[in-house]
Amino acid sequence: MELKNKKILVVGLGVLGGGVASVKWFLEQGADVTVTDLRSRATLKNSVKELEGFGKTLARPNSTMPRHSAVTFVFGRHCAEDFRGADLIVIGGGVKIIGNKFLAVAKKKKIPIVNDLTLFLENVKNPVAAITGTRGKTTTANWTAHFLKAKYPVARASGNSSDDALLKLLPRLAKDKTLPAVLELSSFQLEILDARLDNSSELSSGWHTPDIAVITNLSRDHLNRHGTMRNYALAKANIFKNQTKKQALILNYDDLWTRFFLSQKPRGRVCGLSLEKRPPTKRFLIRANKKIVFGDGKGERVVLSGRVVEKIEKLGEHNIYNFLASALTAHLLGISWKEIEKRAKTLPQISLREEVILKKKNLTVVNDSAGTSPEATIAGIRRFTEKGKIILITGGTDKNLEFHELAGEIKKDILPGNLFLLNGSATQKLVAELKKTRYFRGAKPQIFESLKEILISVRKTLNVEYYTPTTVLFSPGSASFEKFRNEFDRGEKFGKYTKQLFC
Repeated sequence: MELKNKKILVVGLGVLGGGVASVKWFLEQGADVTVTDLRSRATLKNSVKELEGFGKTLARPNSTMPRHSAVTFVFGRHCAEDFRGADLIVIGGGVKIIGNKFLAVAKKKKIPIVNDLTLFLENVKNPVAAITGTRGKTTTANWTAHFLKAKYPVARASGNSSDDALLKLLPRLAKDKTLPAVLELSSFQLEILDARLDNSSELSSGWHTPDIAVITNLSRDHLNRHGTMRNYALAKANIFKNQTKKQALILNYDDLWTRFFLSQKPRGRVCGLSLEKRPPTKRFLIRANKKIVFGDGKGERVVLSGRVVEKIEKLGEHNIYNFLASALTAHLLGISWKEIEKRAKTLPQISLREEVILKKKNLTVVNDSAGTSPEATIAGIRRFTEKGKIILITGGTDKNLEFHELAGEIKKDILPGNLFLLNGSATQKLVAELKKTRYFRGAKPQIFESLKEILISVRKTLNVEYYTPTTVLFSPGSASFEKFRNEFDRGEKFGKYTKQLFC
């Protein structure tokens, strides 16, 4: 589609940079852009400020909203006429598609609806590795980029949790068509790849489907958006939709939802990961007898030493899967096993993913703010329980999730006096599940209204000399909307308060 002088409606400017990147990209194509967001201008002031350099501020007729060059801003509301009058609509990740009355107006008029992912896939010429899943996608994407640096020094992960928005990535990729793009993708980004949500065959026909698609695992999450686990899984499955036989799909054969993904009849070569048994595929990576082996259906050979396995095991079982997925992805993109083993010794710590932010005497403080599901918190508890006593800080906003398994894990490994709860809708559900197990034994749950209050209380409970190895694990197991802008804002605040109170 020729974009010059076209009317583009960007729905959801956001605060993480994706909306800003979309606006800038369309301006560079010569389009006339309107941005509409239900949030206030004050809330989005930083995003608006980033666009000020694109032109002189003008007044919009009959409006107090500012206008920057060819950008019109509408805050605090959506106007149906903006949707009817657009040539193309671009939605942000936080914009719900199903049941959206404004998008329904656009679909009725056959106006194309896209997002940053579809725009990226329409314009990229490079090899693409796309990674999704409920847990582990950020770590897997970043570790894949780490391995790729053996051949491509500028390789980096982009997408869902990265500051490097997808459309900002295109100019760098254009300079070297051999440089693989490593994308971390959410179900929110992927659901639009379903052809039922796109009214334009012109736009969808040119998609570059991922050369390597990875689904790390699937568990209950985001049901406040998708409604059912099937809908959630179908959104994830779009990552391998329309792959060719020359492309590859990596699945976790120990995950219960892998059978569902196979039922969608992927066309690409299916590669399996397993810690328990050999996946019934022609190509697979498997951990066995403290070694990692690679098979091609004709036999097996050891490719990574037991020393590497022992190093990864210390990061928890969930990170073994992340390691296997990232190693195989990098190998399929041309990195030798020798280089992968070499770089496995220096795997980077991923921000806000079980991130150790303080070690002092026998005290370790872990920031797992990006642990937004109960399963993520369970993984954190299991990893750090082996290192001594755990003080768990958890709780937040519910996403229609279930907490009985987390309650069971807490009862098994966390003393009631070491559980600190940040109040929220998910917290109340967790407390109800814990009460069913008689966890509190007549005591009142320790529920707080702020992170700082929690850390002050935690500080008082700790022995000054830290004689017993103790881990303070902040893993909310839920969303952040009731008290924070997002999980990144939540993690930043936890880190700031930890520095103030423990350093």
